[in-house]
Amino acid sequence: MSKHQLWIKIRPYIMIAPAMIGVFIFVIYPIFYLIYLSFFNYNLMNKAKSQFIGLDNYIQIFSRSDFYVVLSNTLTYTLGVVIFTIALALLFAVWLSKKSKLNMIVQAGIFTPHIISIVSIALVWLWLMEPNLGFLNFILKELGLPTSQWLQSSSTAMESIILVSVWGSVGYYTLIIIAALQGVSPNIYEAAALDNANKLTVFRKITMPLISPQLFFILVIMTIGSFKVFDTVRIMTGGGPNNSTNTIVYYIYEFRTTNIGYASATGVVLMVLIGVLTILYFRVLSKRVHYQ
Repeated sequence: MSKHQLWIKIRPYIMIAPAMIGVFIFVIYPIFYLIYLSFFNYNLMNKAKSQFIGLDNYIQIFSRSDFYVVLSNTLTYTLGVVIFTIALALLFAVWLSKKSKLNMIVQAGIFTPHIISIVSIALVWLWLMEPNLGFLNFILKELGLPTSQWLQSSSTAMESIILVSVWGSVGYYTLIIIAALQGVSPNIYEAAALDNANKLTVFRKITMPLISPQLFFILVIMTIGSFKVFDTVRIMTGGGPNNSTNTIVYYIYEFRTTNIGYASATGVVLMVLIGVLTILYFRVLSKRVHYQ
C-alpha cells in the first residue's frame, strides 16, 4: 500500500480525532469516573480514607424516603414543563406561522427570554411572585381574585417553578415549530382544500404528521433537560419550602462535599433513568414519526 493510499484510508479518522478526544475527555471519562466513585465511601478531604463499599450507596438511595420525594418532584416538574411548553409552543407557532412583519416582531419578542441569563429571569420572577408586594398578586387583587403565596408555600412552589421554566423556553421551541410549519409544501394544503377537508382534519391528519420529527426532537430534548433542572431551583427556592421543589440534580448538589460516593451513585441512577426513558421514547413514539 502506497503512502497516498494509506493517507486516504486514515484521513477520516485523523479529521475526527480532535472531536473524539474532546468527547472522551469531557463525556466518556467523566461517566466512567462517576460510576467508579459510586462504589466508594469517598472522602473529599482525605482520599486515603476513601473505602470501597460496593453497592451500599445504591442500597442507601432506594432505602431513603427523601430520594423518592425528589424523584416525585422531578417527575412532576418534567411533566408540567414538557406538556405546557409543547402545547403553548404549538399554539403560538400555528398563530405566528404566516410570514408578516408583525409576526416577525412577536417571534423576536417571545424568543428573547431564551437568550437572557437564567439568573436575571429568576430574580425578576422572584420580585413578581413576592406575596405582599409582587406584581402578580397586585393584578389578582385588582381582578378580585384570591392571591397566592407562590414560592413561599409548598403547595404552590412547584407550579411557580414550572411557570417560570415554561415562560423561559416556550419561545425557542415555538420558533422550531414555526420553521417546521413553513417547510410544509403548500401543494399539500391545496390538495386537501380540493377534497373539502376542514381545518381540524387538515391539522390532525396532515400538519401534525409532517412536523412530527420536530415535535419528537423537542419532546426528547425537553425531557432530558427537565430531568436535569438545577439553576432555576437553586436560585428561586433552594429546594424548599419543605423540600417541595427539590429535584434530583439539586439533591446531588447537596451531597457534593459531605458524601461524594452517594452523590455519584445518585448521578448514575439519574443517568440510567434518562437513558431508559429516552429508549422508551424511541421504541414507542418513533414509529409515529413521519419523515418526508
